[in-house]
Amino acid sequence: QVQLVESGGGLVRAGGSLRLSCAATGSTISSNVMGWYRQAPGKERELVARIWRSGSTNYADSVKGRFTISRDNAKSTLYLQMNSLTPEDTAAYYCNLIQSSGYVSWGQGTQVTVSS
Repeated sequence: QVQLVESGGGLVRAGGSLRLSCAATGSTISSNVMGWYRQAPGKERELVARIWRSGSTNYADSVKGRFTISRDNAKSTLYLQMNSLTPEDTAAYYCNLIQSSGYVSWGQGTQVTVSS
């Protein structure tokens, strides 16, 4: 059974940085597609960044050039480095893992709040 645990969220001022982590157990992260999503109050959950089995990445237009998704296979951990944060980045951030079977696992989320 796959379990995902996010950490690293918090309160930061606009222009600041945070690094989110997602520790995965129960599956080899390099064998799966993983991603970061976020959901702000009153809005739908949206894709922020994704990393494919090959290591290639995709980003939402709103975070390109500011956020970087990466993974450490040895630590079985997914990361999201977030720089130049703005209040519009305030949301709960979730990581997910998509297995080759199509089964999707989600973490419990970590809150990011950016003050102006």
